[in-house]
Amino acid sequence: MSAIFKIDTINQVHEFYQLKSPRHPLVSVLPINDDIINFDYGNHTYVSALYHISLKIGVSGSWGYGRNTYDFQDGTMTFIRPNQATTVESNESQRDTGGWILLFHPDLIRKSSLSQKMKQYNFFSYEVNEALHLSEAEIESVNGLINKIESELDQNIDRHSQGLIVSNIELLLDYCLRYYDRQFYTRTNINQDYSTKFEHLLSEYFESEKPVEQGLPTVKYCGESLNMSPHYLSDLLKKETGKSAQEHIYYYLIDHAKNQLLSTNDTVSQIAFSLGFDYSQHFSKLFKSKTGMTPVEYRNLN
Repeated sequence: MSAIFKIDTINQVHEFYQLKSPRHPLVSVLPINDDIINFDYGNHTYVSALYHISLKIGVSGSWGYGRNTYDFQDGTMTFIRPNQATTVESNESQRDTGGWILLFHPDLIRKSSLSQKMKQYNFFSYEVNEALHLSEAEIESVNGLINKIESELDQNIDRHSQGLIVSNIELLLDYCLRYYDRQFYTRTNINQDYSTKFEHLLSEYFESEKPVEQGLPTVKYCGESLNMSPHYLSDLLKKETGKSAQEHIYYYLIDHAKNQLLSTNDTVSQIAFSLGFDYSQHFSKLFKSKTGMTPVEYRNLN
């Protein structure tokens, strides 16, 4: 029978895997071994209050995250933010298993600058099929940082421990940000395909009745239409074109508005409604912010 298991503390994780008590109440590094790979997770959903970062080496299989299922392969890093639902499939296989799971509670970083910086790491909001795939050199780099964290955990906790652990976590995340940039770059042909599909999606949207029926297209809508998370889509486009997904949406919207202003006698209110705006003043404000003039001024000028 399916059930939802809530995990709120590091200690609960250790009890779950029947491990000895954690060396620090707010952070732990678990080795990925046969015991964890072959653990009977059952047909259950797990919701954790912890940040979850993992590197799997020599392991393949699948697990669920949100609404999707992800097939992971050798040298894969995944990132899960707190309070996300996950499920674990039972079809994992392994050669020589390796890797680790870094778990830390938000309280660990709450008083540090990293707490505010976490919002910069969009990959915590990526879908699982948008995981990070590392080269051997990159694996060696992140493993080195995990070793430093484990070294701190092996020592007696003192007034420096938490700061040093948090600093290494921040450095780990900064490196992962760099590696994601590399992944966007090396997959440029795939990214260009998505960029083209995104442009077609927006063009078709504004040429249809969808703006009237559904309102303005959102980044979330576009991501779902292209089977990717909103953050991943926006980051992909930013690396590929220099503009975020929202900026692309505004570009197509303004371009379509210009065509209507110059090719029809529709009022500004009618055009705003046809583009998906509930209020014409919102349209006029956006139009002026992007063009430097109001819709009426643009029409009269041209």
